[in-house]
Amino acid sequence: MTSPFYLVVWLVMQDEAGRILLGRRDGTTYMNGLWGLPGGRVERGEALMNAAVREVEEEMGLRVEVASLRALGVSRFDIDGLQGTDFLFTTRQWAGEPTPLDNTSEVGWFAPDALPDDCLPWLPDVMNAHLLNGVWLTEQLDGVDGVQLLRP
Repeated sequence: MTSPFYLVVWLVMQDEAGRILLGRRDGTTYMNGLWGLPGGRVERGEALMNAAVREVEEEMGLRVEVASLRALGVSRFDIDGLQGTDFLFTTRQWAGEPTPLDNTSEVGWFAPDALPDDCLPWLPDVMNAHLLNGVWLTEQLDGVDGVQLLRP
């Protein structure tokens, strides 16, 4: 039997000061209780950017226009028998005030180089290497185990 293959979107929202909006994950199967980007699985037939817009509205009540999104990168994952691909987007434009809603217990703004200790384990590297330095996010060969994935 083959395992499902998931498409997952994440949205990096930056305010005028360059801070990143994070939500504490609540009631999720992946890294419950940790701070993370708004995001989740892409629904069947849904465009990637539309999924990112939907996820941030469901989780934080913010309205984002697809046209404001910029691709940040892509990486596949293979963790505990789950396989898929992460797609990251970024924006600096939205309407509304962030409010913890679906699968989110609290929200907060953090400097990308000063994320909380209890955030998703891969998030600091993504923010430092890719967002702050403008490097396209992708998987890379580590020379030992083959592919170094975005997630631990």
